[in-house]
Amino acid sequence: MSIQKVQYRTIIGFMLLTYSLFGEVSKTGTTAAKFLSFGVGPRAIAMGGAFTSIANDASAMYWNPAGIAYIDLNQVVFSQTQWILDISINFVGIVIPAGEMGNFGVNVTAVSMGDMEVTTELNPEGTGETFSAGDYAFGVSYARKLYENFTIGVNLKYIREDIANSSAQGIAIDIGTLFNSPFYGIKFSSSISNFGTKMQMEGDDLLFQNDPDEQSSGNNENIGAFYETDKFDLPLKLQIGFARDFELAEGQMLTVAVDGTHPNDNSEYVNFGAEFALLDNMVFLRGGMKSLGMNDRVEDYSLGAGFRYDKLDFIDISVDYAFQKYDFLGDVHTFGFNFSF
Repeated sequence: MSIQKVQYRTIIGFMLLTYSLFGEVSKTGTTAAKFLSFGVGPRAIAMGGAFTSIANDASAMYWNPAGIAYIDLNQVVFSQTQWILDISINFVGIVIPAGEMGNFGVNVTAVSMGDMEVTTELNPEGTGETFSAGDYAFGVSYARKLYENFTIGVNLKYIREDIANSSAQGIAIDIGTLFNSPFYGIKFSSSISNFGTKMQMEGDDLLFQNDPDEQSSGNNENIGAFYETDKFDLPLKLQIGFARDFELAEGQMLTVAVDGTHPNDNSEYVNFGAEFALLDNMVFLRGGMKSLGMNDRVEDYSLGAGFRYDKLDFIDISVDYAFQKYDFLGDVHTFGFNFSF
């Protein structure tokens, strides 16, 4: 059996296996840790999230961990998204190549927001107290080439959500493949993200005093007890992607990408994106459309630009920006830096 047949069968088998994990009901708004679906990195966001087949920098640990197998230098990436309602989404990733052993990486996603006032039924304007909330994901990644044009990668992560004195936590894994096919230079990708444990809120805010037997007298009426909250699935999703590069002229390259996504908490949708590289990969213009076909879609178009300087002997530097247009929630801006050395 040829290597190409093995590659094709591996990809098809992976797609069928992961697709079987999803049901037909959309279950919109019923998953925990929804921040795992926001997207990170200005390059990917500017291209409408159509990035699983392009993923070739440290942000690939979020989109498709198989992509970090193509990184040849140590790389550090940082991005920050100023999301709606003063919410900040931050991502930091580090990838270290290890030769024939494969490539290793670590990553952190943190969602933060300012302190909020505590309000009650009797004090709707606030009690004078404040509380905070945040979401976090800490990941460790590994990827390697199984064949010359076929890579596979995994990202194992610990997830935590905090609000006031309560929290939920879980563990999940992302698995991805990337195949540079001989068919007109088309790249194929598949990934499954956030396959893991359910999450359940626990903590001191759920503590209350309980009388276990209100019909009896003389017993202890102040027994400590906790409310038991529901357990929620993580936002599991399967993505299948395609991408191709078109050389328009010397020093000019157009990359077009399409991703199809099947989530467990919404309807299926498609992301579309394009990147135009100028001056031998020094200047980049990007655009995309996200969530095409999704029910009650609120995301509109996205645009972005980037600048890369690789003339220094000891480091390559990239600076990127992305703009997202939302129909009702306002505009969203993302900034990012990438250092390779």
